[in-house]
Amino acid sequence: MKRLSKDSLFFTGSILWFSMNINVPLPDLTVLRNEYQKYESARILVTRDLETQLEKKFSCLSSRLLVKGRLKDFSSFYKKYIGILKSKAGEGESSGTVEITDLIGLRVVCPFLEDMKEAEKIIRDNYEVAEIEHKGAGYSFKEFGYESIHFLVKIPQSVLKVRGDCGCQLAEIQVRTILQDAWAEVEHELVYKAEFTPFDEPMKRKLAAVNASLSLADTIFQEIRWYQRQLNGELGKRRESFYQKIEESTDALLLDAANTGKTGESPMSQDSQRPLNAGGTVDDMLLNALYAHNRNRFDEAITFYSYILEMKIDDTIRSLIHKHRGMAYFAQSMYQDAINDFSGSLEWDKKSYKAAYYRGVVWAVMRRYAQAVEDFSLSLAINPYQAFCLFRRGQAYYHIGDYPAALADCEASLNLEPENEGAHRFRELVKNKLRM
Repeated sequence: MKRLSKDSLFFTGSILWFSMNINVPLPDLTVLRNEYQKYESARILVTRDLETQLEKKFSCLSSRLLVKGRLKDFSSFYKKYIGILKSKAGEGESSGTVEITDLIGLRVVCPFLEDMKEAEKIIRDNYEVAEIEHKGAGYSFKEFGYESIHFLVKIPQSVLKVRGDCGCQLAEIQVRTILQDAWAEVEHELVYKAEFTPFDEPMKRKLAAVNASLSLADTIFQEIRWYQRQLNGELGKRRESFYQKIEESTDALLLDAANTGKTGESPMSQDSQRPLNAGGTVDDMLLNALYAHNRNRFDEAITFYSYILEMKIDDTIRSLIHKHRGMAYFAQSMYQDAINDFSGSLEWDKKSYKAAYYRGVVWAVMRRYAQAVEDFSLSLAINPYQAFCLFRRGQAYYHIGDYPAALADCEASLNLEPENEGAHRFRELVKNKLRM
């Protein structure tokens, strides 16, 4: 005996349901299939075009959003078609026209919750939105189900003009996080596609717990993302002010002898104070230290760095904190303390080429150029692709009187960073010396 496929069973069941329950003409399966297939090729091309469009629109974002297009197959189309007819019949409506709005679907998968807001804005700005729904927003903590943003957008005329009539005017765009998307896939198999769902209360509670865990994970990931952004912002400010101090302390030695040996105190900012609190995690104290450091509150920053060094931390973090504290000492022109910290950084991490470079800078500011050359060379041995380090070693060679070595380092620096105006000026200075 030949067994019927699941689709055949569904089609047969639908026919029996209609014949037993309502007096509405049953849709002709062959006519529906032919109508579906008539536009199938055009819909495939439209889906690809929309997918490419969205990828380009999202390329400006800092996160990489994944866009996946899909075309509803005939089996799913027919099930939804019958479902709409059933719903209309149950509400006493005539069958009328049945509109399937998600024949063309696109899914936008975002790494973080904040990316969903940015994706929503881009979709609103670039497409004519016919409908928007925030699914799952009204769930209670006892309920399970995936959250996502669903848009119905009009297919751009520019696309239809190229691909022709595709049998529909709307496309659905779903925006979710990675974890929301994972839950939606599992829920689709367990609930939506299942023929029988024996979910008793314990099973429902388990599903609700899983969904809550995924939602919590999304929230935690977003908090970590925000924390990283704040930390990186403070690191960037600290690095910029440190490099400015280096330029003021080293480049002036070449251009203005009167500035030689200048060790003035850095101005202290008068902005609002954060309370000096040694509690919290390493990350909390580091953020506090950087916050103080970037506002020229160096004593406060050094205090936080010192608290962290008293904690149980791994070697890499210890090296990093020594390096930061050394930079704070350098900003206060406490050069020997800075030397000690940069040396400590190298002791805990032999590959810390920046610590070697920073120590070389301090030697140069102290006009101990032989030691500066040694540390710049150590830094370059660890990482040879440092235009700024080559430039500084060239300066140290210049002060020693080794002009050929100074010129060679300057040329190597410009090969890595051709736009460095300071290096161009330095090269002319060295060339003038060599013509003497």
